[in-house]
Amino acid sequence: MELIEKAAGLIFTKECQKQFFTHFNFFHVECLKSSLSKVLGLGIVGGSMMVKIPQVIKIYQSKSSEGINLLSVLLDLFVITAMASYSFVNGFPFSAWGDSVFLGIQTLAIALLCLHYTGQTGKATAFLSGYLAVIFAVVIGMAPTNFLWLCQTVNIPIILLSKFAQAYTNYQNSSTGQLSAITCLMLLFGSLARIFTSIQETGDLSMIVTYLCSSSANALIAGQLIYYWNGDKKLKREKEN
Repeated sequence: MELIEKAAGLIFTKECQKQFFTHFNFFHVECLKSSLSKVLGLGIVGGSMMVKIPQVIKIYQSKSSEGINLLSVLLDLFVITAMASYSFVNGFPFSAWGDSVFLGIQTLAIALLCLHYTGQTGKATAFLSGYLAVIFAVVIGMAPTNFLWLCQTVNIPIILLSKFAQAYTNYQNSSTGQLSAITCLMLLFGSLARIFTSIQETGDLSMIVTYLCSSSANALIAGQLIYYWNGDKKLKREKEN
């Protein structure tokens, strides 16, 4: 029973448990929205463990980062890290930002692979060391709250710059190169769902606007994937022949 109560606590607040299981009020609007947000949030966190794995595998198998804009990857990593750090310090529910942890690890892997396959293994090692030092500083409370808030605030233009840099690379190449369609679509759906969960669980305007911008930018990349899809397949056939 204790385990069941703890599991229920991940989805239902104490008030909602009372409404649903004591008063049998299954149509309590606020509790329905709150519970849906929790389920979505936990689902996104679970799904985030695999979101960029197809992208990592695609780069690793091809031994190439062709079509991947490194600046875009690094900016994306900054945005994810800033959001996770800001949420962690402010004590927001893990279901509202936990996906940033797994996305950060996977984005870091992509950045390191891009550096490695362009002959910059030394820079990759130095970058990894510096990044881990930053994370350690945040975890032990050395990062000033005001600085983290500033980083979260500048996330919006950085997200747009990051995605537009990748979109421009796609446009120049008339191809999406090693971009993974699965990863791009999952990022789009995840950012859309995060708009709702941010409204419900944090009420933080900067996070809500950030996810609105992220969803718009992810939609642009997803649109390019669809637009260049036939061109990429044709180019692949020509290389094989």
